[in-house]
Amino acid sequence: MAKKAAKKLKVACLGGLGEIGKNLTVLEYDEDIIIIDCGMGFPDDDMLGVDLVIPDFSYLKKNVDRIRGVFLTHGHEDHIGSIPYLLSEIDVPIYGTRLTIGIIKYKLEEHKIPFKPRLFSVEAGDVIEAGEMFVEFIHVNHSIADACALAIFTPLGTVIHTGDFKIDLTPIDGEVMDLTRFGELGKEGVLLLMCESTNAERPGFTPSEKTVGDSLKSVFMRHPKKRIVITTFSSNVHRVQQIIDISVAHKRKVAVIGRSMQNIVSAAIELGYMHVPEGAIIDIGDIKNYNPENVTVITTGSQGEPMSALYRMAFSDHAKLNLGNDDLVVISANPIPGNEKLVDRLINEFTKNNVTVFRDSSVEIHVSGHACQGEIKLLQALVKPKYFMPVHGEHKHLAANRDIAKSMGQDPSTIFIGENGKVLEISSKSAKFNGTIPSGVLFVDGAGVGDVGNIVLRDRKHLSEEGIIVVVASVSLDEGLLISGPEVITRGFVYMRESEELITELRRIAYESIYDGLDRDYIDWAQLKNAIKDDLARYIYSRTKRRPMILPIILDV
Repeated sequence: MAKKAAKKLKVACLGGLGEIGKNLTVLEYDEDIIIIDCGMGFPDDDMLGVDLVIPDFSYLKKNVDRIRGVFLTHGHEDHIGSIPYLLSEIDVPIYGTRLTIGIIKYKLEEHKIPFKPRLFSVEAGDVIEAGEMFVEFIHVNHSIADACALAIFTPLGTVIHTGDFKIDLTPIDGEVMDLTRFGELGKEGVLLLMCESTNAERPGFTPSEKTVGDSLKSVFMRHPKKRIVITTFSSNVHRVQQIIDISVAHKRKVAVIGRSMQNIVSAAIELGYMHVPEGAIIDIGDIKNYNPENVTVITTGSQGEPMSALYRMAFSDHAKLNLGNDDLVVISANPIPGNEKLVDRLINEFTKNNVTVFRDSSVEIHVSGHACQGEIKLLQALVKPKYFMPVHGEHKHLAANRDIAKSMGQDPSTIFIGENGKVLEISSKSAKFNGTIPSGVLFVDGAGVGDVGNIVLRDRKHLSEEGIIVVVASVSLDEGLLISGPEVITRGFVYMRESEELITELRRIAYESIYDGLDRDYIDWAQLKNAIKDDLARYIYSRTKRRPMILPIILDV
């Protein structure tokens, strides 16, 4: 009888490796699959018109019968933002702590899911059965409440996924990261540690969230006559709680602006993660009833996102609030890589209108929620994994995390820097990369998901750089005659009123191309349109050295 092949543990990421955001990890053992996080990413500058970037779910859709659940580490968008899009494709159970699930419920109200989602709230310390695997939630500190790492118990050994974490010894909620549990797991033996890498390049330890509160108190004390507008990440419940507490202490009312901020604050208050005195929060429409020094505004837009509440304030386009000399804007967040220009643009607009702006480079009004080198070393010392895999970050962050592990004595042959879709296969004796799974991206543009691809983006880029020329003509195929036109319309190429000579010449060339095509015994529509495009393209490049998109529209009447 043939010997049955030993089962292996397979680990792959559909997002989060070589990039910031879009975090999604898949663990597979025999017939069981679990998913860790399901986040979204932000579009690059060349993804014109794209709103969000989400993982390709094709592998998960193909194996939906084997998926035992989605296990969420915390409620940030780069970890839960793609949940509505996943649930629109497949029905799988979702597990997360109360605040995480509360935020998801608000998100799902904006999406039409074709079934009632299976959302399960858990607490740190809970263990969930997932086929032959078991998942334990372990409390960690992060820039959002209710964050957890995950310990996944498999027949081959324990896998720890840190999620996003920092070691904060003076957290706002008083709940220190459960280092004891990590130490216990380390003593029992850990097969694989998957550790976040966002701040792996930074030495030392990440400062406590309480230091931000001290800085904000100073800002309020030094500017008692100004209306204070503070922008931060909407999910940073502890930061928002501190802002509200300080405002109340200074006898200020608080207005909350921005849909995501309002949703998360509502969820946090409802679930008991925030405590707000009655009457402290006012509607933005009532702000006109108070003097500037009696109001604090908490708003979205810390990343300079176009059309966010802060963006509209900067460009004097907000329906309820215009800022000027009596206002102080506090940006209590660091720009996500790639957003620096957007944030600088906002600051420039504010300063043009004599609005005072504070940011972290001038005042300590933000601390990271991610572990620096000291914290990562401490965690590795507690866990002592057999294998190590850095996750969450660009390649430079993953490489820095690898170097930390090597400095801690980890054998380089047991450290694996992966790529999205690359499968780490672990047996009872060894670990190695073996094969890939589909790991592309889907672009979300308005209500469309996946209907914008590389070809569409290429056309958008072409249009944005070179413009478009439309040639419209009516012909009679039966008589071989040009009935009307050709008319030439341009957008983003030249200003037609100042380029009449060029437009006239383009009409002449199009006219000749059409008649050449009509003179043939057999008229091929595609050939006719291609001839118009080629003839116009040659002339335009010879005159302007530009290559606009040319779109012939020929009608048979």
